[in-house]
Amino acid sequence: MHDQIVEARRGELLLSTDRARIDIDGVLAMLHRSHWGGAITRPVLQRAIANSVCTGIYDGARQLGFGRAITDLATYAYLSDVIVAEDARGRGLGSWMIEAILGHPDLQQLRRVALFTRDARELYERYGFAVGSTSTSIYMERRPEI
Repeated sequence: MHDQIVEARRGELLLSTDRARIDIDGVLAMLHRSHWGGAITRPVLQRAIANSVCTGIYDGARQLGFGRAITDLATYAYLSDVIVAEDARGRGLGSWMIEAILGHPDLQQLRRVALFTRDARELYERYGFAVGSTSTSIYMERRPEI
């Protein structure tokens, strides 16, 4: 993935898309405590990070948030694994990450940005995401046995 590195500060906090900053074990621990990421392994997370536009929020060396966009950098992005550490929630960090991902210079002019959410619908609606589709397309998926 050859995306641009973007960084911004809010007080002592740093938001960065630099993959080298990611605390893989810290992100893995957050995901393991979520309802969707409990089965992810370290090697799978490492591969996912290498092939996604990633955003992290840091307080010094501690990673407070993580999110990624699975994308071709040209037409489509799928937001995934947006998570904030339990003790850092309620501070707008999830919103900051969504703003950074949607504003990332390499993700402009995409035809579509999609996601699934079970418990953060209101967050994403603030950024223009809507339920359903007005097209005649039908969402389909294939889940091979692993």
